[in-house]
Amino acid sequence: MNSKISFRVWGRQALFTDPVTKIGGEKFSYQVPTYEAIKGIVKSIYWKPTLIWHIDRIRVMKPIRTQSKSTKPLDWNGGNTLAIYTFLQDVEYQVEAHFEWNEYWEELAGDRNFGKHIAIARRMLERGGRQDVFLGTRDCQGYVEPCEFGSPSRDGKAGFYDEIDNLDFGLMFHSFGYPEETGKPELVSRFWMANIQNGVIEFPSIDDTEGRLKTRFIRKMQPEKPFKRGENVKPVEDEAKELEL
Repeated sequence: MNSKISFRVWGRQALFTDPVTKIGGEKFSYQVPTYEAIKGIVKSIYWKPTLIWHIDRIRVMKPIRTQSKSTKPLDWNGGNTLAIYTFLQDVEYQVEAHFEWNEYWEELAGDRNFGKHIAIARRMLERGGRQDVFLGTRDCQGYVEPCEFGSPSRDGKAGFYDEIDNLDFGLMFHSFGYPEETGKPELVSRFWMANIQNGVIEFPSIDDTEGRLKTRFIRKMQPEKPFKRGENVKPVEDEAKELEL
């Protein structure tokens, strides 16, 4: 089954932060998107608890530029505080991703209709996503459209880093592992030694068969499974029918 989708995502600015700096204070973006941030974008295009999206690779199309801005985020004690956020400016990426069934959600086994899910996902991609797309934070609006991975950028240019054989970015946050997707009663964070080769970032899979991920236990967590097909989850066949697929 070919469950792959490929698309480009772009925006005026982005803020891909380390979760450690998420709570208050100054924020400084990673130079490239995290796996978790791209997964959030794909889920904004189309998602149901029946499936899990996996990010295979991304291509960085434009030069990495940053800009610092003064902001007034809400303070925990009320009111606003002053902080400096460092954003990425004028970003564009090509993304290739695929989905697999969430085997830990047996209640939705009857919703595993591959043809309908991939058809809806591709239709939602053509429409620019089912939900608003954000580049790391709600302050950074993003836009998506289908494209062939490896094609020119929106302005017809090659990727800025296509001819650079390797760039290392050091230890970066990769993703969170939630019990609903791992089958384990715990929340973990994953990190990896990120690099870009000829403009492309190949993400290690969450299965980590190559041993590239460093996993850190955060806390115990029980899976939450509030979804039931036909009750609070619309059957995929009904969704496809509404879209005339």
